[in-house]
Amino acid sequence: MACPVESAVMKSTVLVAPVTALEFLGEDFLLTGEGPVLSVYSLQASPKEYASLNVLHNYRIHGIRPSRKHQFGERPFNNLISSESSVLANNKEDIIVFGGKGVRLVSFNTGGRCLKLIGPVLELQDWILDIHWLKKQPHPLLGISLAHNAVLLLDAESGNVLSFYSCVETCLLYSALMIGPNWDSLVLVGGTVFNQLVLWRPTGTKPDGKSQVERRLLGHTGVIFSLCYLQKSGWLASASDDRSVRLWSVGTLGGDAGCGEESPTCLRVLYGHQARVFCVRLASNRVFSAGEDGACLLWEWGGEGKVGHTFRGHRSGGVRALAVSEESIGCKEGWMATGGADGGVRIWRVAEEKKDCEETQTETQLDLGFKGQGCPKVVRLVGEGELNTILVCTDQGEVYLSQGDSWDVIWQGGAEFQSYCVMEITSIQVQNSDCIVWVCAVGNLNGGVQVFLVGQPGVGVLLRAGEGKVHSVLWAKGLFEGSWSWCLLASGSEGLVYRWTIKVTEDESGLHMQEETLLPFLLPPCAKRWLTAAVTLPKRKGLYLCGDRRGSLLLYNDTEENVRRNEGRTDLEKKETENKQSDHGSPLSPISTLYGVHGKQGVTSVCEYQDLCYSTGRDGSVRILTVEESVLKVRRVQRACRGMEWIEKVLFLGSDGPEVREKLLNEGIEKRTIDQGSASIAETRFVMVGFHSVHFIIWDPHRQEKLLSVACGGGHRSWAYKHPIYADTDPRAHTLRQGTLVFIKHGAVMASHSLASTETDVNGLTVKEGLHGRGISCVCHLGSLTKTGQFSELWEVFVTGGEDTTVGVLAISAKSGNVKVLSVLTDHISNVRALAAIRRRETNEKGGDDDTTSVCSLVFSAGGRAQLQCYRLLIRLDEQQGQPVCQVTQIAGHRLDEQWERKRNRHKTVKMDPETRYMSMSVVHNGTECVLLAMGCSDGAVRLFSVTESSSSVDMLWECFYHQRCVLSVATYKLEDSLDRKLLLLFSATTDGCISVWDLTAVLNSKASVSWQGPSAPFFSIPVHQSGVNALTISPRREMRQMEENVISLASGGDDGQLSLMHIKIDQKKQENGGVSLQLLAHWSVPLAHSSPLTGLCLLSPTLLVTTSPDQRLCLWSMNSDGLHPLKVLFSHTADAAGLWAWFGQEGGAWVVVCGQGLQLFQLTERKMDELHETVNRNIKEGERKKVMFPHHVSRTKH
Repeated sequence: MACPVESAVMKSTVLVAPVTALEFLGEDFLLTGEGPVLSVYSLQASPKEYASLNVLHNYRIHGIRPSRKHQFGERPFNNLISSESSVLANNKEDIIVFGGKGVRLVSFNTGGRCLKLIGPVLELQDWILDIHWLKKQPHPLLGISLAHNAVLLLDAESGNVLSFYSCVETCLLYSALMIGPNWDSLVLVGGTVFNQLVLWRPTGTKPDGKSQVERRLLGHTGVIFSLCYLQKSGWLASASDDRSVRLWSVGTLGGDAGCGEESPTCLRVLYGHQARVFCVRLASNRVFSAGEDGACLLWEWGGEGKVGHTFRGHRSGGVRALAVSEESIGCKEGWMATGGADGGVRIWRVAEEKKDCEETQTETQLDLGFKGQGCPKVVRLVGEGELNTILVCTDQGEVYLSQGDSWDVIWQGGAEFQSYCVMEITSIQVQNSDCIVWVCAVGNLNGGVQVFLVGQPGVGVLLRAGEGKVHSVLWAKGLFEGSWSWCLLASGSEGLVYRWTIKVTEDESGLHMQEETLLPFLLPPCAKRWLTAAVTLPKRKGLYLCGDRRGSLLLYNDTEENVRRNEGRTDLEKKETENKQSDHGSPLSPISTLYGVHGKQGVTSVCEYQDLCYSTGRDGSVRILTVEESVLKVRRVQRACRGMEWIEKVLFLGSDGPEVREKLLNEGIEKRTIDQGSASIAETRFVMVGFHSVHFIIWDPHRQEKLLSVACGGGHRSWAYKHPIYADTDPRAHTLRQGTLVFIKHGAVMASHSLASTETDVNGLTVKEGLHGRGISCVCHLGSLTKTGQFSELWEVFVTGGEDTTVGVLAISAKSGNVKVLSVLTDHISNVRALAAIRRRETNEKGGDDDTTSVCSLVFSAGGRAQLQCYRLLIRLDEQQGQPVCQVTQIAGHRLDEQWERKRNRHKTVKMDPETRYMSMSVVHNGTECVLLAMGCSDGAVRLFSVTESSSSVDMLWECFYHQRCVLSVATYKLEDSLDRKLLLLFSATTDGCISVWDLTAVLNSKASVSWQGPSAPFFSIPVHQSGVNALTISPRREMRQMEENVISLASGGDDGQLSLMHIKIDQKKQENGGVSLQLLAHWSVPLAHSSPLTGLCLLSPTLLVTTSPDQRLCLWSMNSDGLHPLKVLFSHTADAAGLWAWFGQEGGAWVVVCGQGLQLFQLTERKMDELHETVNRNIKEGERKKVMFPHHVSRTKH
């Protein structure tokens, strides 16, 4: 951006904030309120945003009232069909939007699908809790309930108050609901600050001019946040801070009935939420509630107030808005929508209520009535789609197949297969035919492996896997001699894995089975020496990826070159296998090994999908691997939710198809040919399948939500899971529907599935993806991506750290307003407080640093529990879809208490300061071999770390406890003068308002940085603020467009709301003590730069500064020789602002992003570009606000 900055124009371009209002327009449109922005989404086909408009300026939208739902004062519970048809004929909808003290009339054209403002923002003198349409023609009349237990009648077009009434109890209301067909018969239901519900009529006044309370409902022990009335049944629902929902029978309210029944009764007290309940909606025999625990509960009336289903679709932070469509209210198939504190919107299709079904359990477990001989040991599902049959192997060596309600013996193994057996099945295509047959393999204690067809058990073969116990049998599909075949692997004794290819052929006499013996694999020596998972890598001919019971990952190669290589093994290796020679030949050893990466409990599954390998284990993690030059490398570790230590497999969610593609991790599939030079770097979305205590769990790590939970008893049993296949799924669903789990429990074969999945479609669609739910603590800009071609688009890439312990990678398009979550990193165990990034060049990058098609960076994240993580991020634009995709490579991690965690008998010792937090982080030195990071810590220490990417290591080089209090912020400055003398300074600021300066120059010249001894105290310290210093920024001082040598500008912001600027001169003359000296040239302060603690501070240029604060102001300052001067102030809709980042864009102008309870992106442009546009907007905005004054006496005007 060019100088003079005084002509800059600052405007908001993208906002992500908690969704605080939702409303449906029929079954086709959804209205959302996010900050002051009203958006309209179409629900036809896939959800899509059609229109968006800033309606309330600085107010947050808390209510949306379409006229169709409130015509002539009637709520939409009776005549739904006629109401719908009248709106469609008019093709236009008037909408009242309100929040805070503001209210505005908006028009939505359902044909043109556009929003239009009608009149200015009407600013009242009190907070608005509810608005009720009373009359639409000739002028829209609105009944408005206020926070101090008062109501008024307002002409929405003119802004004139026609009537005003207040209650004799002028207490504060947390919620209100107006009911009635006209103004004279209105009834107000208010939830008071005293945990009561009061009902009164504006027309029921006394001589003192105050309306009296006619009904009072007691029972809640917390304030009431939400109210809903169902006129058809006379029910009133209230949601409270006490975590309950109460259902009251109040009768008919409004009109001639007045305040309803003389003695209202409480019908139900519904407890099911784990935190405050924010929203409640009513339907016939159904109650919907949502709250701070992030769950939306559907309560079934027939189940005596039990939860019929739980909908979860948001991250931590809870659900702030809830809406139910008209069809759902009428107990027909309709929509239900939730808006979260994470800024996301999810919708569900709620099916029609079945009146003849009284079952309301969310989960049923059905005993399949197994009646075979012996006890079932292994269970498997046979079949595709919904046509599944169950295969069971017992301890009597018999295999049973379920046929309806009966169980038939299809194979008997005899005495050798009794008491112990292992079984696996797979489907094989008959050679030269389209026929698919199911093949079963059963292993015993004596090395026997029986393979037979499930449909024709007489067709089979008995194989030998040595003389000892067969620990496991596995199937793997791969290319053998140019054709796709199935390979059977059997783990025998002494670490040998025997292999055969199995083929099924057909001739005139019927089906036949053919086997071919392959060279066996040899597992590394260990105590538990058998295979637990295996998959072939079809794109890498002859490679097998295997996992063993010891937790190791092994890579084998059975090509001819590898066989010859094995013939040249060392004498020691030959001696180990000389006694294992058999008809199978000499065993093959692994060419690459990752020993014990999944812990001692073993690997549970491995697979390959889109050129990446995935492994799971009982250590609670999924490892994403690559094979580079026949060497296994771990790219990233993805952990499950807390307590989910047993992960059995993953299910992939296809990004280019509507259906969930299930990949059992012991199964490989044929991949489409991809050009290696332009292969996609994106990781496929997946969910984790495993066990949490006694529950079978499906966990989505991207959304951080539980998709399915079945109380099966735990993972120490045989089980099989099959997801349902639907043809009408939406491509954007990216979710997994509930399926069927079959398992063995207490000697019985059980099946479990959700009844609600047959009555209620639990496949939520994502209308708008959310970010962090508990607030964003820090943000860092990585770079920009530019889509070239006919439709160019600029994407800004960010990394965010949140209080929900996750790190998010985002891409934002300012032109379209799209916010795309590229990846969610869940390695932190506490909140993320600080981020830093260094630009790196791709390993295969051919272009220069100005390449706009990709961003490659090293990202560092630090926070609670003294944890530091390092990642390499590669973000590119997908060539086919033009959308950004992200590749995450985990470099290293470090915690201060790692040594204590490995210490024996640690329960007998006291852990010193277990709550140490990294408060701030700064890059000290960006070297080619290692990166030096400085940390400000809560325990009063300043620490220096070295991160080496090549060795994936993090080492602490230095720590100093000079500060006896929390170090809130750190910053570094590197100086190199004309004599090639280098100087490295570290600035640290603490909670007492002092800023100290450390000389770290010696670490740059130290050849052995590990042995480097840092300074014991700073050489310069100055008090600047009255309390803690939250932000520091340093730049070389500019005077008359020239940099002054050895003079820097230091800006700081603190808890006292003060902004300070210091000009400091650095004298590099060596003193007697061997240090440098600083001279304070000037010091300016703005005591009340913000009305709350200054939390964000960033330099755009040496003369331009941006600050923010929880007071929700974004301020632009100029830094000159005469001090600080304010240039621009803009209101930010991001509450609890915690940080910001500013940078210059590629297409001119500058950008600022503010994070807190949400995220907002601002653009700074030159007045020359926007001068005319801004002038027109200013004239319009002057007429967009109108103060509404109302009297404080009773007006009894009739309408």
